[in-house]
Amino acid sequence: MRTLDTLRIDARLRLAHGVSWLTAQSGDHPSRLLHWPWRQNPYPTYARMRARGPVVTSRLPLLTATTRAAVDEVLRSRDFGVEPPGGAEVPEQFRVVDLSFLQLDPPDHTRLRALARPAFSPRLMAGYRAEIEKITAELLDSALSRDGFDLMRDFAQPLPIAVISRLLGVPERDDADFVRIGHVIGGALDGAGSARHLERIREATTELDRIFARLMVERRADPREDVVSALVARHDDGELTASELSSMCRLLLVAGFETTVNLIGNGAMALLRHRDQWDRLVADPGLAAGAVEEVLRFDSPVQLTGRWARADTEVQGVPVRAGQQIMCLIGSANRDPEHFTDPDQFDVTRPDAGEHLSFSGGAHYCLGAPLARLEGEVALRALAERAPGLRPTAAPTRRGTLTVRALSSFPVTAGGR
Repeated sequence: MRTLDTLRIDARLRLAHGVSWLTAQSGDHPSRLLHWPWRQNPYPTYARMRARGPVVTSRLPLLTATTRAAVDEVLRSRDFGVEPPGGAEVPEQFRVVDLSFLQLDPPDHTRLRALARPAFSPRLMAGYRAEIEKITAELLDSALSRDGFDLMRDFAQPLPIAVISRLLGVPERDDADFVRIGHVIGGALDGAGSARHLERIREATTELDRIFARLMVERRADPREDVVSALVARHDDGELTASELSSMCRLLLVAGFETTVNLIGNGAMALLRHRDQWDRLVADPGLAAGAVEEVLRFDSPVQLTGRWARADTEVQGVPVRAGQQIMCLIGSANRDPEHFTDPDQFDVTRPDAGEHLSFSGGAHYCLGAPLARLEGEVALRALAERAPGLRPTAAPTRRGTLTVRALSSFPVTAGGR
């Protein structure tokens, strides 16, 4: 019976994939973003969509916000939420993983976000810098001792995992599992493409929950100054249910890992492809903070997010009906020529780079943005200072995801210029 159910699920998922593929072939730009080769480099498709208007219709059952003004308006408007309104059905390929308040509207979003906020306070951020610099130095000591290394495997991935693990209170023994699980769950943001893919996502979620369940037992017996200890105490005080506790830990890991890994990876790639900008950073490592903002604008680690209309409304003068879904193209908004001068140019001294929407906006503005910025700044500065001759030894390899724009490998060497 289970095999029959699996076959039925697989057939439905593959049918949905096939329909969107045929729609993409017919010239429907939003559909094309879901498929290779268009999603490998979505920026030309974004430009074509912006040329059609701030809000674009599709043969898919959704609208698409393409300009910075439109995306910003949707993200900030109380007329839109992340939860589908009553009666709206989310396709099963997207009902794959519970990521806590990321997928909730007020009042639950407000309550849960408030419980997580203390982990990212300005006081704690100031204390994290020395620890991040220490981890960065250790990773580069190891990577630079070799003739060449993989920037993703040996630096961009282990740095954020080590930081978020220590913030949460997760033992180092689980770091390798976190990288593997994080990739699976991060890829789930695009939805499941087959029954086997859906099974892998569920297996990874179950494995992650087991790791956190074990850690919660340990922290009840031996509380420490970490996020899991604090959240366990809130659960035991009745402020969090067991499922809310698990999903919040899941969110903090995935969000703390995926965004920063790909900020560092996409940033290193952009800098090395624009050698004049790399040379500017090497000459003045103090530009690292500005370089982080430009990386976030130029090649955002998160390319899109969705919202649902709670009532009849409009976006940039375009009518939107209650119950309609609208996809906010963050990557397109960040390259909008109506807002950014020469948006396809990468410039680490761009004065308005910080006006990107890569951390979303409104009530769902990324809680971990200060930590991601700090890690990115420390990482790019350290690379410029300690590896001024950094250069690729082979083309980077991209992960086959759209929502998360990421590299899986990037072979480099620090020798010579």
